[in-house]
Amino acid sequence: MALAHQEKINMTTLCPSIFRAYDIRGVAGKTLTEEGVFAIGKAFASQVREKGGKQIIMARDGRISGPLMAKALSEGMLSTGCDVLDIGMVPTPVLYYATRVLDQRAGVMLTGSHNPAEYNGLKIVLDGAALTEDEIKALYQRAINRQFIEGQGEYITLDLAQRYIHHIASDVPLTRPLKIVIDAGSGVTGEIAPALFRELGCDVHELFCDIDGHFPHHHPDPGDKKNLQDLIRVVKEQCADIGLAFDGDGDRLGVVTSEGEIIWPDRLLMFFAINVLADHPGGKIIYDVKCTNQLEQLVRTHGGEPVMWKTGHSLIKAKMAETKALLAGEMSGHFFFKDRWYGFDDALYAGARLLQMLAKRKENSAEIFAEIPNSVNTPELKVHVADEHKFTLMQKLVNEAKFNDATDIVTIDGLRVNFANGWGLVRPSNTTPYLVLRFEATSEAMLQHIQRLFREWMLGVNPELELPF
Repeated sequence: MALAHQEKINMTTLCPSIFRAYDIRGVAGKTLTEEGVFAIGKAFASQVREKGGKQIIMARDGRISGPLMAKALSEGMLSTGCDVLDIGMVPTPVLYYATRVLDQRAGVMLTGSHNPAEYNGLKIVLDGAALTEDEIKALYQRAINRQFIEGQGEYITLDLAQRYIHHIASDVPLTRPLKIVIDAGSGVTGEIAPALFRELGCDVHELFCDIDGHFPHHHPDPGDKKNLQDLIRVVKEQCADIGLAFDGDGDRLGVVTSEGEIIWPDRLLMFFAINVLADHPGGKIIYDVKCTNQLEQLVRTHGGEPVMWKTGHSLIKAKMAETKALLAGEMSGHFFFKDRWYGFDDALYAGARLLQMLAKRKENSAEIFAEIPNSVNTPELKVHVADEHKFTLMQKLVNEAKFNDATDIVTIDGLRVNFANGWGLVRPSNTTPYLVLRFEATSEAMLQHIQRLFREWMLGVNPELELPF
């Protein structure tokens, strides 16, 4: 099987900035072009063929740029002799599911995830595992150097949605029906989520479930509380048991209780951990650096082993495979169940497991979550820094960090500074042009003290930063 070594691709066709730590992401038509997607598809399919593979599963979300990008991606992969199995417009977890239950272990999801409407990108699976940073860099080099295999593959379509729904429904029966509100945020879960939860026997009220890549109602990111205000209102109006919100491609979950309280993902992970550890004592639970300090103690109290790790869906999945963890979660709303599911981030499955856990209890969801430890904390805070500068700035911050009162400084992902009564974190986002911060403390006064220390430190390094705290 001969590789075709041709002239290097023009850098305007393939922008290096779109190749991130755990996926490929850019502005459609600008940094992420159809020509670039064609080249990425051709490079990945050549890699699959080199490894003896012959077919790649493909899917896309509901973004406006999706159809043209999908055509370019498919044509690129087909031009290597790889067959393309197109499972259509479905959430990212359905693509991951396909790589686990079908014979093919390679897949590409065309999605902009939780990013604004003008973005699109690719999440790539090889041998059943998501590509991580070094592998993504290698894919870029292959494309730039045009190390392609030539051929002509076959294009095939398959509808996998019902199989996915039935599989979850068979794994997650509910002991009683629940009344729920689903906010799909006009994202790609708008069709499959209501169908899934009705299959579970729920009374489902739909909110923004018409798939529309313009996202006319609100941004499809449940990690921002302003995007949950409609869900809070409708949960109260409908006297619902719970509200579930999904991001643009269905791998992030947001939750609102019966009384309209937002349950941030680290507290939701604590609830999941309690239930999983009840069945699997001694299990490992992974959480990212943005999560509450309370997770470590809770996991230990319930007989588990806590593991803090880097943010990023592919990095978390790789750590799960390494440690054989049963459950993982990120502050961004990604949840990974490996006790009865496949260990990939799946907001639909996580939502179903949440309902199963709630249905076993007689109390309402607000009362149940009142039992979960809480603290004085902030949501994720963002500081705009251009992609080409954010990692350099982060290194400067690390070099000039001096916190005399710190009990510990964690550098596995950015800089997390632990104090006796709280902590602060700053890390560079791998998917957007921001530094991301979060703070937690035992009191409001201590929270403000930690934020003041961070403010002085960060402005000392770059006085032009516009800090949101």
